[in-house]
Amino acid sequence: MDIHHATTLRPAPGAAPAPERSRWAALALLVTGLFMVSADVTIVNVALGAVRTDLHASGAVLELVVSGYTIAYAVLLITGARLGNLLGASRMFAGGLALFVAGSLVCGLAPTTVVLVIGRFVQGIGAAATVPQILSVVQQRFHGADRARALSVYGATMASGIIAGQVLGGLIVTADIGGLSWRPAFLLNVPVGLVVLALIPRHLRGGGTSRGRRLDVPGLVTGSAGLLLIVLPLVLGREQGWPAWSFAAILAGALVLGGFVVIELRVAAGGGDPLLDLQVLRSPGMAAGVAALAAGMIAYGGFLFTVSLHLQSALGDSALHVGLFFAPMAVAFGALGYAWRLFPPTWHAWVPVVGAPTAGAGYLLTAWALRGGGQSPLALVPVMVLTGAATGVSFSPLLTQSLVQVPVDRAADAGGILATTQQLAQVIGVTVLGGFYLGRVQAGHLPGPAVAGVLGGCALVAALGVGGGVALSRVVRRAG
Repeated sequence: MDIHHATTLRPAPGAAPAPERSRWAALALLVTGLFMVSADVTIVNVALGAVRTDLHASGAVLELVVSGYTIAYAVLLITGARLGNLLGASRMFAGGLALFVAGSLVCGLAPTTVVLVIGRFVQGIGAAATVPQILSVVQQRFHGADRARALSVYGATMASGIIAGQVLGGLIVTADIGGLSWRPAFLLNVPVGLVVLALIPRHLRGGGTSRGRRLDVPGLVTGSAGLLLIVLPLVLGREQGWPAWSFAAILAGALVLGGFVVIELRVAAGGGDPLLDLQVLRSPGMAAGVAALAAGMIAYGGFLFTVSLHLQSALGDSALHVGLFFAPMAVAFGALGYAWRLFPPTWHAWVPVVGAPTAGAGYLLTAWALRGGGQSPLALVPVMVLTGAATGVSFSPLLTQSLVQVPVDRAADAGGILATTQQLAQVIGVTVLGGFYLGRVQAGHLPGPAVAGVLGGCALVAALGVGGGVALSRVVRRAG
């Protein structure tokens, strides 16, 4: 079955395709913003040593520098999706990107750690307003094979940007541009972002508002509070030794999210406008895609964090070396995340099913190479290529195929769910899998066996995503 044909199942009602050149120019602007937002998830990871020295930052503050962005990003994604539906996806994309650029400027010029942390939160808020709009614009402006191609570009850009952030962070810190050390990692977003913002009025005008609809304030309050109560302790609990408040907050967050679901169902049943239309999860393949995406991103987040930490703390590698270590993975991820469309059409429904366990095999091979605690061998380059390629042919098709039967008028809801799933899953991967590595090392265990054990866990979690992938492949084949 050809996924290109499947994506024509839900055309925008009464929508005429935009001119060819205009559509692809718009996509270029969208994915440029997406790359910046995705790279900034990890770009600061390899710069923490320089930040600590320059601003005399404590360990807790460094944790907030890394996690402040993720907290705001993950908590507000669903709200950003709904606001895009109400105010217009193009308008929200421009506003979110402007806020992200402003936050980048604050981070790059930060004189103290407090200002840097505030800047990271502002960046995260801007990212949450920016990312959900991209899927909405793609669903509105692209149809058929072009939509599949655009979604492939979206998927490849989003996840490969996260790896590229590690690479760019290492290169920027080592280059010490203008003697500014880590600051250009944020400041370079400013000119690029301003160029994108200047071109938006020409290529991303109009579209996408839902007149007569109102913002679901009870849903906004309960949804944001529930996510914050879960994400905050997940991110900060490990640093503080998992105090009692962290578990209490997670439990409270789960209860509040339960209340959020009840509120949203009641609002929808009463003919209102819920913050998140949960009916979108009933679209064939959507729930299965979310499950497979969650498993893959938990493993992926745990892998990136743990290996990066191991290379720097246990093996003493420089920021540049760590960045270059992940470069082959980033290139393979981006290439295969797009090129999977070139596979024979009968393969398309199966590539996520094959990609997940193959990525798991890459995690196991990396574990075997690092288990002895010595320097990472050159032989790991093909392993990183394999892992990146396998993750690319899993992640990008999952996004595309999960949307096969999602109506265009629910694209914002679907985009919010998928983006939130990705962010929360990575937080869980970093916290649970990365926390296990830190706990073992702090308890006196050798770093080599500790990292090998974590990567074995990554492989197991990645394999769990096969079930969702198989269920999704059935929907895709049936749709054909």
